[in-house]
Amino acid sequence: MAVETREYRAEARFQRVSPQKARLVLDLIKGRGVEEALTTAAFTKKRIAPVIYKLLTSAVDNAKYVSGEQGTDLDVDNLYVKTALANDGPRMKRIRPAPMGRAFRYQRRLTHIVLSVAERESDEGLVTKVEEPAAVKAAPAAKAKVAEPEAAPKKAKAAKKAEEPETTSKAKKSKAEAAETAVKAKATKKKAEEPKAAAKATKKKAAK
Repeated sequence: MAVETREYRAEARFQRVSPQKARLVLDLIKGRGVEEALTTAAFTKKRIAPVIYKLLTSAVDNAKYVSGEQGTDLDVDNLYVKTALANDGPRMKRIRPAPMGRAFRYQRRLTHIVLSVAERESDEGLVTKVEEPAAVKAAPAAKAKVAEPEAAPKKAKAAKKAEEPETTSKAKKSKAEAAETAVKAKATKKKAEEPKAAAKATKKKAAK
């Protein structure tokens, strides 16, 4: 069963910066450790960076205070920035003078910045992950065993198909040889009958 980690928040509302510009700094520190996030915010050359630095220190102080009041164990070195949001606040409508008596309208945007820190889950936590390497390895072996009987009839069919042309060619050769032998026998019979016919013809002539 997953155990939810406790979050400690800090907010800075109605800041005179647009949400888009504030997110440029918040994206740098989101997901990082507290010490790394503090150094990043301290050395970032943006106008809102000092405000985010103070807000992050406030979130860490809130975590220390709440853990001390509730009597829970808190490892400050294990804290990280879990959420870093810049929500759109109210907009102030302004007018800028323009040439020929005209006026251009524009808006001044405000931002609500929300930071929350939480403690990272240690390797020796309450949540245990069950791994099944044996089942994963056995699956390909089972597939191979199932594939082997399927491959056997395919091989037998291929062997039969390979043998069929050889048998047909042998049958054709035997038929051709039989025809040749029959023709040779007829030719030998004709040669053997020719002298007999010649002798009969000579006997008929002599009798006349």
